[in-house]
Amino acid sequence: MLLVHPEIWVLVMACVIMLVDLFLREERRGIIHMLAMLTLIFAAIITLSGDYLVGDAQSVTAFSGHFIRDPMGDVLKVFSFVTLGLIFTYAKFYLRNFNMFRSDFYTLSLFALLGVMLLISANSLLMIYLGLELISLSVYALVAFNRESSRGSEAAMKYFVLGSIASGMLLYGMSMIYGATGSLGLNEIAAAISSQGEHDILLIFGLVFVVVGIAFKFGVVPFHMWIPDVYEGAPAAVTLFISSVPKLAAFAMAFRLLQTGLGDLHIHWQGMLQVLALLSIVLGNLAAIMQTNIKRMLAYSTISHMGFVLLGLLPGSAFGFGASMYYVMVYALMSTAAFGMVIMLSSAGVEAEHLDDFKGLNQRNPFYAAIMGIVMFSMAGVPPMIGFFAKWLVIKAAIDAGLLWLAIVAVIFAVIGAFYYLRVIKYMYFDEPENETPITVPVDFSAAITLNGLLILGLGIFSSSLITICMKSFAAL
Repeated sequence: MLLVHPEIWVLVMACVIMLVDLFLREERRGIIHMLAMLTLIFAAIITLSGDYLVGDAQSVTAFSGHFIRDPMGDVLKVFSFVTLGLIFTYAKFYLRNFNMFRSDFYTLSLFALLGVMLLISANSLLMIYLGLELISLSVYALVAFNRESSRGSEAAMKYFVLGSIASGMLLYGMSMIYGATGSLGLNEIAAAISSQGEHDILLIFGLVFVVVGIAFKFGVVPFHMWIPDVYEGAPAAVTLFISSVPKLAAFAMAFRLLQTGLGDLHIHWQGMLQVLALLSIVLGNLAAIMQTNIKRMLAYSTISHMGFVLLGLLPGSAFGFGASMYYVMVYALMSTAAFGMVIMLSSAGVEAEHLDDFKGLNQRNPFYAAIMGIVMFSMAGVPPMIGFFAKWLVIKAAIDAGLLWLAIVAVIFAVIGAFYYLRVIKYMYFDEPENETPITVPVDFSAAITLNGLLILGLGIFSSSLITICMKSFAAL
């Protein structure tokens, strides 16, 4: 079996969907959604048919070592398919409500998914940059998906300009690393650093620029400027995508670059990540408290969550990377549910952007209010939700790295950050509704949001299985 079968399948189906759309009448566009969902289902089946998902499977490379197939990559890919399946289900309802149901959303999302898959399996600087740019170019177009929204166009332009600068800095750092080691392959770079020592000034400069690129893709402070504006300006269906699947790829990029390629420079990049994590957790939580727009609130929440993800990277150990991977997967699941609820409460032509839109949700529909409550409690890190175990693992990783002070700061600001999540619950259960229109959504949407909520609760109560899978993914370290 070819190692790149899943990637080839996604690429072929993205092209097929583009061609099929040319021959479809407006009322038959549902076929596009069906084809996109089948793409994800068969991509998951193809990936799961390999022997790399869990256990003691060895890493296998292809394309002269540029591409790697390993347990970590397959776990992240399968989780990306599941997450994007939920996103497509939520997005179909949104796009139809806002008269934007076009194939562009699906094809651009699938091309971005292909970039995510390539980035997850990248084993060289060349493949990392190829996957990263495929994601970025697709997402730039998605942000401007609503052609009639000036706010969306402004957000897309900001994202494009800042993203281009970050990509340029990452490329500059990669060129320095190539100049210092004479290789593009991550394993060869690691071998070169091991033989020539870790104090090469060109390598250190290259590392700084690489960390800047990684920080931008995570959206951590001080490279977070694009996140609130893009989250607010993009259509909710696009924000839903940006806030979840690309974060999985960002984690994979951080692991491949910092551990596989630059592991011997751990003492240098650990200090940089400490600062980034500290600033993100502090500023993200404090800024989120002041927001009245839920998309901006969740944007600053993302910044703080990505700060927690960085905590897991600090020790440079198998446990730390497993904890960080678990956190980013959990965050993707929670973010998908949160923005799914935003889409659910949106009416034709008007997004439910403001916290006031959640007032009295329990009176309008107690079941959906309970799901949103589960999501908010999980994001706040309240047991037994899945978010609690994610925070606990990365904080333990920070303690293992000898950074007790940072772990204490993280706990303090996790408690402070719980305020703005609990505020949403207060609006839902203790305030009178400003809009008493019954909430009506298609059966598939209702099933997806229910499944999303149950996964957050169920994987928290029975958390050991997913944690074990994440930890086993790094058993070879």
